[in-house]
Amino acid sequence: MAGQSDPHLSLFSPSEVEFVAEDEIVEIVPNIRMEALNMICGDFGPFFPQIPSKVPLWLAVALKRRGKCTIRAPEWMTVERESPREFQPLPFHYIEISKLLFDHSRDDITDAYLVRSLIEDIRDVRFHKVETGLETISGRTHAVKLKNLSAMEVNIVRPFMVRTLQAFYKHDSPQMIQQADNTGSRSTPVTDRGPRRDLRRR
Repeated sequence: MAGQSDPHLSLFSPSEVEFVAEDEIVEIVPNIRMEALNMICGDFGPFFPQIPSKVPLWLAVALKRRGKCTIRAPEWMTVERESPREFQPLPFHYIEISKLLFDHSRDDITDAYLVRSLIEDIRDVRFHKVETGLETISGRTHAVKLKNLSAMEVNIVRPFMVRTLQAFYKHDSPQMIQQADNTGSRSTPVTDRGPRRDLRRR
């Protein structure tokens, strides 16, 4: 798995998941005064210099490209706390958000190289936990619970999980049918008590 999304295995491509992530809200610091922006998805602004404001990620990237703001890195860009099986809560689109910020707002991130390295470590640790959890799947598994997975992790794991469980059920189904037949054959036979007498009204 190696933390990568195979387009032949995933439901969506990384670029499609990233597109959905662009609606996540981030904080910017404008460097100009600007009237409110009236969008189909909502109104944002007005904007004032050095006054933080929250906008969708796609709008933050657009303003950043035009030199009209800086983007504040989210507080969750820290080291993943160690836990052997559990996933620490992170934004559902943390992988896509961090990629967009590194691509378009690297100069706004303090110690960008170190933060990028930490994010990659977080991703590797979490994917290792996913792989460890998948190793526990057996023919008796009916459901798997993995809390706090991100969008990209779900996108990669879901098709694999579905095919794995289907393979288990397909493999076990003949045995289950045979067991059902054996159970039916062991049922108590009905004793023949001779011909029945008709009941007549008096």
